Amino acid sequence: MTVEIALRAARVRYGPLEALHGLDLALPAATVTVLLGRNGSGRTTALRALAGTVPLAAGRVLWRGTDVTGLPAHARARRGLCFVPDLRAVYATLTVAENLDLVAAGRQDAALAAYPELAPLLGHRAGTLSGGERRMLALTCALLSPARVVLVDEPSLGLSTAVASRTYDLLAALARPPRSAAVVLAEQRVPRGLPPGSVAYELSRGSLADARELV
Repeated sequence: MTVEIALRAARVRYGPLEALHGLDLALPAATVTVLLGRNGSGRTTALRALAGTVPLAAGRVLWRGTDVTGLPAHARARRGLCFVPDLRAVYATLTVAENLDLVAAGRQDAALAAYPELAPLLGHRAGTLSGGERRMLALTCALLSPARVVLVDEPSLGLSTAVASRTYDLLAALARPPRSAAVVLAEQRVPRGLPPGSVAYELSRGSLADARELV
């Protein structure tokens, strides 16, 4: 199993508080990995460390064996990383159509096939949408980008049960050929419907508490 991206002895500090305490995570290509934990466990910080939106106080980020610790977030995005945060993941002052144009590059039909709920909202400003509608719009970035590393913080935030189930199916498909991406989800609990072979890491207070393969 090829490791696509990894944290090695990663430490992240917010002021005097340390959020990650020497965390080691190896995230395989062509696999869905779930980072589990309560609020404050470090799962969101781990995603941010991988994405480059927070700096490491110590440790490294390795991408296919190459040290990318010093690469800023925009350089990691150009290299093939897509990060969908839990908040502020859309451009609120732009319309839905304009947001889709930024990520879909002429593939708006593919975005609407994934989330037909967005079709009647194309002319609405994203800032006026409900939380679930904004979440669907944000997730189109992960679904339509060619990224090899896809990081999503709480994919089902604000979604109905049916749309959440569809979302997990869509994200799991990114880990299959031809995309074969490393898909990493931050969740409070293991979502239903993930494919066999998915991996779950449980974090607690910035450290790894448990690891297991899902069957």
